[in-house]
Amino acid sequence: MEDRLGEIRGGGPPRRHNARTIAAVTGNPGCTRRAVLDSAGADKPALAERLGFPARFGQSRFAITRGNAFEAQVKADGGVELLRLVAERLGVPVPAGATWIDLGGDDDRPERSRVALTVGGDGPALFDHPLLGLEVAGRRVHLEPDLVAARLGGRFHVVEIKSFPVIDGQADPAKVAAAAIQSAVYVLALRELLAAEGHDPELVSHEVVLICPRDFANRPVASLLDVRRQLLVLRRQLARMARVDDLLAAVPAGFTADPAADPATLAAALHEVPARYAPECLAACELAYFCRHEARDRTEALGRQVREALGGVVEVADVLALADGVRAPDPEQAEAAALLRAAARLRAEARAGNPA
Repeated sequence: MEDRLGEIRGGGPPRRHNARTIAAVTGNPGCTRRAVLDSAGADKPALAERLGFPARFGQSRFAITRGNAFEAQVKADGGVELLRLVAERLGVPVPAGATWIDLGGDDDRPERSRVALTVGGDGPALFDHPLLGLEVAGRRVHLEPDLVAARLGGRFHVVEIKSFPVIDGQADPAKVAAAAIQSAVYVLALRELLAAEGHDPELVSHEVVLICPRDFANRPVASLLDVRRQLLVLRRQLARMARVDDLLAAVPAGFTADPAADPATLAAALHEVPARYAPECLAACELAYFCRHEARDRTEALGRQVREALGGVVEVADVLALADGVRAPDPEQAEAAALLRAAARLRAEARAGNPA
């Protein structure tokens, strides 16, 4: 299997996952193409460049700098203000004698993190720069949450520090959703660590503490995110990636995602592995622009809701033909055809000035 995965990605070392890439995987769990490429550790950014459809998303240098500055501000003075914010949001008093443990550095961080998080004393603590592990497609991935608050209210809480603002109590829903699934990756990794050490994984709360700037200032505000739904999706998708042999059984022999290959060969190979494109992929997958081009004139390019409402009708030309009644539907398209004819009739009546 390892030889086959190596052939797919081109023989080079596999790309390392992080919380962002794992979170992105869960955004489209039905996409076989992405699951195969991620299981093989393929270099999707280089692949997209080679195909002529480079990715156009990612954080700007300004946003990264702003995020680092806000995190440093929140963690200043040994995390005194951060501890107060977290305790206040959890509805518990600020514990006396709270300790701050920085697990950063390059010397054996996974082991030091394991000991600190599972063998520590009973006193409350904030763990900065812990290094956690998670199995992704049969490989061990190292993950670094912003912070872990331990033994506040008797449980562990993952703390995520983000630089997007909360204005009048509201934040960008897309950014909050991305933070939730990314935090769920850390929650799952921490639960697996505790379980491996003989502790109850439920000691890790499903409520994540999100720290953001409030309004138009840099004063931090804490919110709670319930990530139970994200945990379910994450477990399901990681289990799917773990069954690499099942995925490879559907991949044609000779399939390659080697960025050094000829672009025409790469495109032909990718066409043989089904994708599940949706407009949301543009913000999360490096191959999204290639897949969007491939999906041109197909209902999937119009979004998941349209694709699901028109189940069984793949081509936009067929949608129009069914709406106009110029083509008889196949048996599995009968329901979608009736919906389309009704919609076409209502549209024609509205354009004719007869809204009834």
